[in-house]
Amino acid sequence: MKFIRFTSDDDNTYYGVVESQEDKRARIVKGSIFADFSVTEKFAPIKKYLSPVLPPNIIGIGLNYAKHAEETGIGYPEIPVMFLKGTNAVTAHLQPIHLPGIGPDEVDYEAELAVVIGKPAKNVTKDKAGEYILGYCCANDVSARDWQIKKQKKQWARGKSFDTFCPIGPCLVTRDEIPNPNGLWIQTEVNGTILQDSHTSDMIYDVPTLVSHLSQSMTLMPGTVILTGTPEGVGFTRKPPVFLREGDQVTVSIETIGRLINPVVREK
Repeated sequence: MKFIRFTSDDDNTYYGVVESQEDKRARIVKGSIFADFSVTEKFAPIKKYLSPVLPPNIIGIGLNYAKHAEETGIGYPEIPVMFLKGTNAVTAHLQPIHLPGIGPDEVDYEAELAVVIGKPAKNVTKDKAGEYILGYCCANDVSARDWQIKKQKKQWARGKSFDTFCPIGPCLVTRDEIPNPNGLWIQTEVNGTILQDSHTSDMIYDVPTLVSHLSQSMTLMPGTVILTGTPEGVGFTRKPPVFLREGDQVTVSIETIGRLINPVVREK
């Protein structure tokens, strides 16, 4: 099932179900997608996409693709590298990424598979981790490299938490449609040029391992979004570096989920 969250022509906000990203209308969902819900026979036109969830927490994982860890020169982590990303950063499909007025000039793209937790998860085992996953989205862990690496002395949160620095969407695909989240093609295009082209099988720590690890002594609440890392091809490792500029369009594509598209603008 593919859930979207959207506003319609009446300016109300709905959850809906679509068959594909090309649909111009959605079947309205009644109830909570985290509890009891039903898919009605009522359709509503999609006026504007919203983030499929409003997460209580966004947990990022760094250096989780083998080839990306190699291209940074940092190497493989001994345990998953975790950071928190501000929920203010959440934005949606077709909504703009804002280059911050405070700076920086080194804003990077990061295609990521997002895992959405469906029920409270604490101290879960790897073999049971899938039972706590509601579904998956495309995400872009937009990162201001000068803040992340230089200005904040490698404390990542600020450089990854500017407004609009976490596009999520276009839909939430339930886990039954993706039995193996580590078997998906993942790609980033900027202005039609492919800059990241990889596969989630290159993850150092797979999705069940991440859910289990993060849940140890820390409850993952429903709606929590886990960004599972980005593959090789990010802008700051390129020679010369490639950073986002006003007027760019970034597309994150993941097999089975769809295409998350965001234009880039300068903050007023």
